[in-house]
Amino acid sequence: MEAFLVSTGIVALGEMGDKTQLLALLLAAHFKRPWPIMAGILVATLANHAAAGWLGAGIAAWLGPQWLRWVIGGSFIAMAGWMLIPDEADEAPGGTGRFGVFGTTVIAFFLAEMGDKTQIATVALAARYEALAAVVAGTTLGMMIANVPAVLLGDKVAKKVPMRLVHGIAALIFAVLGVLTLVA
Repeated sequence: MEAFLVSTGIVALGEMGDKTQLLALLLAAHFKRPWPIMAGILVATLANHAAAGWLGAGIAAWLGPQWLRWVIGGSFIAMAGWMLIPDEADEAPGGTGRFGVFGTTVIAFFLAEMGDKTQIATVALAARYEALAAVVAGTTLGMMIANVPAVLLGDKVAKKVPMRLVHGIAALIFAVLGVLTLVA
């Protein structure tokens, strides 16, 4: 129970103001469909944090911090560019694109969590407590505690904010994260 509670608290606090919380807000503003977004966040977090508990430390050791930093930084910058390219789904309110709201959320959240502090915390917590299921359940609950309100708020904000502005802000956030990752 301690592993579960500690994991929940650490990730809920660590996620406040994090890039994935901003991503939750942006997805909600874009798609205006909170339930598939919240389900996508849940599935992506479960998959990502389970992988982090099992493989995260090994992958980071294999790539080394320098290569991992370049891969993550480059990915953020690529995502910034992609956010500026409108597609047909962007033109229609609530458009779902190729993967649908749920699939888009799963993919975006899974990738955004790669190398994130909550993923690293999951690796450390799993090593500390040796209770993988409790740690993954706790870190997942922590992510949901932090992101569900962002999704619900994002749905309300979407009615007042133009989609072009949302994309511009998202691109800026990803670009800044990419540059900061590369220079850190």
